Amino acid sequence: MIRRASLVIVGALMGATAMSVINTVTLPAEAAGSSTYRELSIFGDVFERVRAQYVTPPKEDQLIENAINGMLTSLDPHSSYMNAKDAEDMRTQTKGEFGGLGIEVTMEDELVKVITPIDDTPASRAGVLAGDFISKIDGQDVRGLKLEDAVEKMRGAVNTPIKLTLIRKGADKPIELTIKRDIIAVRAVKSRVEDNVGYLRVISFTEKTYDDLEAAITKIKEEVPADKLKGYVLDLRLNPGGLLDQAINVSDAFLERGEVVSTRGRNDDETRRFNATPGDITDGKPVVVLINGGSASASEIVAGALQDLRRATVLGTRSFGKGSVQTIIPMGDAGALRLTTALYYTPSGKSIQGTGITPDITVEQPLPPELQGKIENAAESSLRGHIQGQSETEAGSGSSAYVPPEAKDDVQLQYALELLRGQKSDPSFPANPEKAELKQ
Repeated sequence: MIRRASLVIVGALMGATAMSVINTVTLPAEAAGSSTYRELSIFGDVFERVRAQYVTPPKEDQLIENAINGMLTSLDPHSSYMNAKDAEDMRTQTKGEFGGLGIEVTMEDELVKVITPIDDTPASRAGVLAGDFISKIDGQDVRGLKLEDAVEKMRGAVNTPIKLTLIRKGADKPIELTIKRDIIAVRAVKSRVEDNVGYLRVISFTEKTYDDLEAAITKIKEEVPADKLKGYVLDLRLNPGGLLDQAINVSDAFLERGEVVSTRGRNDDETRRFNATPGDITDGKPVVVLINGGSASASEIVAGALQDLRRATVLGTRSFGKGSVQTIIPMGDAGALRLTTALYYTPSGKSIQGTGITPDITVEQPLPPELQGKIENAAESSLRGHIQGQSETEAGSGSSAYVPPEAKDDVQLQYALELLRGQKSDPSFPANPEKAELKQ
């Protein structure tokens, strides 16, 4: 069932704008006309003037990098140049592991607060506890640092030491720990059993996503007998995307046949189609997919495939609408060019660029009073300079990207659970793959 596609990213990793396809194949280029070279000559003249005469000496590498990014961002919101650090960060995120301590953190009162230490990691073995506040990292005060800067300081090469100063409730003085970094594997899928329903939350599409999903489903089957298991909730809300081959494999996990997704570039010969293979690891159990405005690109591929092929009922609100594909082209000094080269299409041939996936059952998630009026809808169609989708209308794409922290307050999840348990009914549930219109 599982296939290996070329390394491709189709998501919104590292922020609200989306990255997409990674492909290290060198693309052919057409020769530029003479007028283009004259314009490049003018650019060279301007660069020299700025370098030589600007009121303060500029950093030449930043001038060039900013000029390149100016050219790329004028094309669409997802084309850009990544310097060596940005490119390495991207590779780390898609790999799903890094050298670090193994703690989930947030910022509170200008200190880094430990949400939880991950089991069997350097932090948990050293005695770091949920609720601890990190006040110093290698002797440097955390106050004044951004959360991402503090996290960057805690990451590093495997087997290198780091000294943390902790403030713990009930302790009469700060606690100092020296911890050796190790490889931290980030779970791409979290799961649990909701009485007689398997709950699968896909956080992102990294190299580990399919394996994590398979392990989660196996664990659920061990906990709930087949005759008691009502089905699965596949939660793709707030999932910004990731690797294309993982999106295909996750879709394929639930499918027996049919086209999962196709990508279409500038030329007809660049069209690529990816098909499902026999073998449904859920044994045909009913599936409800949850989406919202935070579901982008790779997660939209999965939702679109399972919806079009009638394998799952999609519930929630309209997705982000990121339907473009970016090829990652390695450049000098370990940087990389991220360039939009194609659009992707669901099995029925629809482009979701600027429109998103419309759920079979629309269920709005109310915002708590303290957040009302403070959260804007997440949407590709609202990004300045986005590529106009072939089916895009004034309605655009996207919706609220809020998910309550407590399951009891999660209206969308509770609706899905009630569907699977037979406490609610809807014409679109359960989905029937036999009624799907498959491409030949």
